[in-house]
Amino acid sequence: MKTGRLITAITLMLSTAGAAWAGPRYATDRDGPFLDRAQVLSSTPIYESFNEPRRECWTEEVAGYYESAQERSYSGAVLGGIVGGLLGKQVGRGSGRTAATIAGAATGAIVGDNIDNDGHRGAVYREPRVVERCRNIDNWSQRITGYNVRYLYQGHEYGTVLPYDPGASVRVRVQVSVAEGGGRW
Repeated sequence: MKTGRLITAITLMLSTAGAAWAGPRYATDRDGPFLDRAQVLSSTPIYESFNEPRRECWTEEVAGYYESAQERSYSGAVLGGIVGGLLGKQVGRGSGRTAATIAGAATGAIVGDNIDNDGHRGAVYREPRVVERCRNIDNWSQRITGYNVRYLYQGHEYGTVLPYDPGASVRVRVQVSVAEGGGRW
């Protein structure tokens, strides 16, 4: 029983020691990019302003008012003035004829206007009523749309925009390739 444990322990030691003695592992083109962590230097929120207007309505009582019922017609006054003037001319004599003509024309104009416009002065009274009034009110607010992140990797400072706050460190994808004129060290 002790021999089995001893063989297992020696096998384990040899397998892990072999990997340690193999030396550093170099990335090849087949390995592709790898992930690492970089220190975040700053993470500044990016804000967007937006408006969500709301409609506010209320009711109020409007006082009574006069409203024009129809367009005022002057044809009755003109026709009444002509008829009244002709009648006044027939009634008057001598120098009073001119005064009677003027008085007849004025009286005829007033009577003709009242007949043509139904005796109203061109306005109708409207009773008080309740009306609804509305208006749109701006409702501005801001929301965070992302974060402007500055980070440090291998002594170099980089920047990016992320949709979240990464915290103290950020994962980076590293791709290594040979520089122009590269060769062995």
